Amino acid sequence: MLKEAVYGLFFRNPEESAYKVFSLPQFSFLIAGVILLGVFTAVFPFVTLRVSLLLIQMLYVILIGFKFILSLYGTVDEITYREKPEDYRNLQDSKLPVYTVLVPVFREPEVIGTLIEGLKRLDYPANKLDIILLLEEVDQETLAAAKSAAPPANWRFLVVPKSKPQTKPKACNYGLLFARGEYLVIFDAEDIPQPDQLKKAVLAFGQSDASTICFQGALNYFNKDQNLLTKLFTLEYSFWFDYMLPGLYNLNLPIPLGGTSNHFRVDALKKIGGWDPFNTTEDADFGIRAAAEKYKVGIIRSTTYEEATSRVWNWIRQRSRWIKGYMQTTLVYNRHPLKLIRSIGLKQWFSFQLFIGGTPILFLINPILWILFGIWIGWNPVWLSELFTPALLFLSLFNFLIGNFLGIYLNLLGAFRRKYYPLTFISLLNPFYWLLHSVSAYKALWQLLRKPHFWEKTQHGFTQPRPRKEDAV
Repeated sequence: MLKEAVYGLFFRNPEESAYKVFSLPQFSFLIAGVILLGVFTAVFPFVTLRVSLLLIQMLYVILIGFKFILSLYGTVDEITYREKPEDYRNLQDSKLPVYTVLVPVFREPEVIGTLIEGLKRLDYPANKLDIILLLEEVDQETLAAAKSAAPPANWRFLVVPKSKPQTKPKACNYGLLFARGEYLVIFDAEDIPQPDQLKKAVLAFGQSDASTICFQGALNYFNKDQNLLTKLFTLEYSFWFDYMLPGLYNLNLPIPLGGTSNHFRVDALKKIGGWDPFNTTEDADFGIRAAAEKYKVGIIRSTTYEEATSRVWNWIRQRSRWIKGYMQTTLVYNRHPLKLIRSIGLKQWFSFQLFIGGTPILFLINPILWILFGIWIGWNPVWLSELFTPALLFLSLFNFLIGNFLGIYLNLLGAFRRKYYPLTFISLLNPFYWLLHSVSAYKALWQLLRKPHFWEKTQHGFTQPRPRKEDAV
């Protein structure tokens, strides 16, 4: 079973697994590109730099426009979405399917009490809940805390044998082998899902056909007011889950899942190989693989509240893992680009390249542009003025002014939809928040080359949850 959990996807289709980071053609292409860039820089330094900057600025324009269009379509979802409370009230407990809840935990004894209380609030019959707490063999402290907390009788403790890689998707694959439910959801240890979430997912699956493999719930934070970092993090998540993902859904584009509150059809989940234990953003990877396998991902309007990372280095560890996973996913699904285009279509393929592949690239080049901007403001050397042609200068100023404005504006959308009005002024700091992403991106790139499958643990338990009624959406 452990072998299946680790290598099941690799044995099913090695080309879909991040077990191998670079394919030989990718590695050869990368080396050839570096050599060519070095030769052109040595022979034509000024022209090479100017062309590189022009291409970068054009990429910025495309990505800014793409995310703005997604946001517009996300607002369409806000206008047209209507709850049907009578459908919810008419659900009969006796006819509900068994629902498996996987809860992977590792070195988190301090949040076990919060976890149990949060899951106790689920509006779902206890005899239909199959809750599996996934514990690592090496983590006896969390196992002891879970036992002493005495969870309800519908919980099972499942100890995952020690093996490499020690990752969340490997633990979830192991738990999937023991799942008894028709549907399955993942919650993290610090999660507090809204009580209606499972029944809303059942209704959503009942109104969809077998081609819909998953419904993604929204994520937000219960400690949004703790400090400046948690406020910026909350703005980002509010926009991401309330506008960006609905925009992707409305345009029928591949949806990179969140790491939690994703609800699956168990039979379809097993059919496409579960999660990739070698990918550090197994959620985003799954969303792309589902699209490649002709499956759809939907959105449900129910929120799970988590603990936003409140410490900068802890945030960088978490974000670098996510960005590294985006890099892995980009490499995996670009091993055979033409095959992917035939599978998902040209529109979806471009969306994948821009959304998953383009995001780490922007994070990596962003500080370079800020450095050039600082040199221009501080010294304005002659060579820099000669470097920027009128067209390049126009594009640069457009991206600097319009790009940052849109970043601030889109964060405001999320704040207003959630009625987080005190956070509106914090959105002005969005450009500096994204510089933290650049630090994380360079760390992710280094780890991609040195430790591609290393899972950086995010520490939780610094803040006690205080969910409020007005947080409900």
